[in-house]
Amino acid sequence: MLSEYVDSLLAGISAPSGECLPGGPLPTRYVQTPVGAVRAHDSGSNRPCVVMVPDGPNVIEHYEHLVGLLSPRLRVVCFDMPGFGFSFPRHSYAHTLDQGAKAVLGVLDAIGIEQATLAFSCANGFYAMRAAQMAPQRIVRLVLSQTPSLAAMRAWTHRVIPVPLRIPVVGQVAAWLMRKKAAHGWYRIALPATTDPTPFRDTALHALDGGACFCLAGVVQGLARADAEAVRDLTVPCTMLWGKQDRSHKYTNPASLQSCIPHADIVQLDDCGHFPDLEAPDRYAEMLLAHVLR
Repeated sequence: MLSEYVDSLLAGISAPSGECLPGGPLPTRYVQTPVGAVRAHDSGSNRPCVVMVPDGPNVIEHYEHLVGLLSPRLRVVCFDMPGFGFSFPRHSYAHTLDQGAKAVLGVLDAIGIEQATLAFSCANGFYAMRAAQMAPQRIVRLVLSQTPSLAAMRAWTHRVIPVPLRIPVVGQVAAWLMRKKAAHGWYRIALPATTDPTPFRDTALHALDGGACFCLAGVVQGLARADAEAVRDLTVPCTMLWGKQDRSHKYTNPASLQSCIPHADIVQLDDCGHFPDLEAPDRYAEMLLAHVLR
């Protein structure tokens, strides 16, 4: 479709020349998946593995502290989904559930991981759920944050996402032109009113200044076309953390996830917003370790 081509073209315009990776405390490299190359950090080791992906405009660098907390006891893999951070989308990447799941499973294949816990958030949670549907023997547990049902997410989209971003091609161009402004404003509504958004915002804007992509329209449009049956009746163990101070999800029912995963355990956090993993990393690490090492 034309919209995917436009997304890829615009992301390429902003991208740094070649495969230049930003420097930082978390070493990263590109790994090949069936849907394209993605930028990933792998802490290495033979310990149980947890895989995380940033929820754009967050990037791998936002996870420095959390990775440091987890890596002494877990193998931690953190990668940018195609269309976000420094994982630039192919012309054919439409952010479908199957494509997102193939990116996840492709990373596991590329770095030789047989089984893993997926700790994903928001829209990325649906790609984690689809990966568990496609390869149940490889995904041992889901730990999600701010991921309701697909129907509830679509209702959220209609409340929060501007109409132009939902229109193919128009949305891709608008999202690219407004990517820095959108990132700047997003943390104000996603974080609790008492939380200083500056550290989150500065890291995101630094990545965007360096050529990172933020294909918000692509993922919105891709999930709008998704079949809800593709993420129903999952049997994998699942816990979802829900930050009650996320003002963007003020009217979203977190228990709606149980229409997809009836046995999902919903843990509501009174003091967190949209990013429980980044806002309360010590508490999140303790909870994640308890689940993965159970």
